[in-house]
Amino acid sequence: MLKPGTMLHGRYKILRPIGRGGMGAVYEAEDTLLEGRRCAIKEILFSFEADPAYREQARLQFYREASVLARLDHPNLPKVSDYFSEGDRDYLVMDFVPGRDLREIIEEAKASGRFLDERMVLNWAEQLCDALDYLHRQEPPIVHRDIKPSNIKLTPDGRIKLVDFGLVKLLAPDEDRTITILQGRGTAAYTPLEQYGGDVGHTDVRSDIYALGATLYHLLTNTPPPDARQRFLKPDSLVPPRAINPRISPRVERAILNAMAMHPDDRPPSIAAFRAELLGAAPTGRSIEVWAPPESAGEILWRRHRLLALAALGTFLIALIATLLNG
Repeated sequence: MLKPGTMLHGRYKILRPIGRGGMGAVYEAEDTLLEGRRCAIKEILFSFEADPAYREQARLQFYREASVLARLDHPNLPKVSDYFSEGDRDYLVMDFVPGRDLREIIEEAKASGRFLDERMVLNWAEQLCDALDYLHRQEPPIVHRDIKPSNIKLTPDGRIKLVDFGLVKLLAPDEDRTITILQGRGTAAYTPLEQYGGDVGHTDVRSDIYALGATLYHLLTNTPPPDARQRFLKPDSLVPPRAINPRISPRVERAILNAMAMHPDDRPPSIAAFRAELLGAAPTGRSIEVWAPPESAGEILWRRHRLLALAALGTFLIALIATLLNG
């Protein structure tokens, strides 16, 4: 960990650590060239044992894709203002976002024995959908891959910020592979099954939809959902949200469960489609593809044979009435 007072790039003075992970840390820092400006610096540390050729390739990729992040401009995303390398570490410099993360807010609600208000959570969800829709519409599309309550901050003015770009991926134009800025698999409770494959598994925008659905599940129930591997082994391990918090509306529960479908094809195809299902409306001025959850086996059987079933039911009722009359 870097010590407070450490200077980076001849410009950034480390004030304190904010968080730490397996591949580095995040610090609050002072930009000494712009008096009074605080920033967040994401440190990326490659293994000392890594092959030098691999480290060089990873660094070139970091620079190429950090430049893409630096071009992003959205009110619910921190602005990336700089990126550089020192020694065996790479750094992303972003806006410092004041406020509390949503994990802290969940813990406070749980400690007081209450659930977060659904309308408030849906307001946050709408802002997150706007940010993710913006990322997914980039060329090439950007998939975040680490959406979770601790990576989402609520600022003092009520704005939601998706603060960590740690596991961002850019989708390759042929969509047969994804290009990783940082190795990592996200946090288990919010990570879809296809993401456990690392660079072998194919992730796309529907992976973010799963993570957003899992995040909303946690926000509305005070309970993190079981991870995808556990759900694969024990399909009934996911408790419906309304069984935990009856105040959740049926529409919101249905949208969350559809977003958390195990197979990507069973999830909404886009953030816009998920937003419409969750909130009951598409963004103003935007048309979205029509989407409906996949039918269950019982629904398919009923749709295909409903006329036969109705005829059989009618015959049974006629026979029953005739029997009663004769009796």
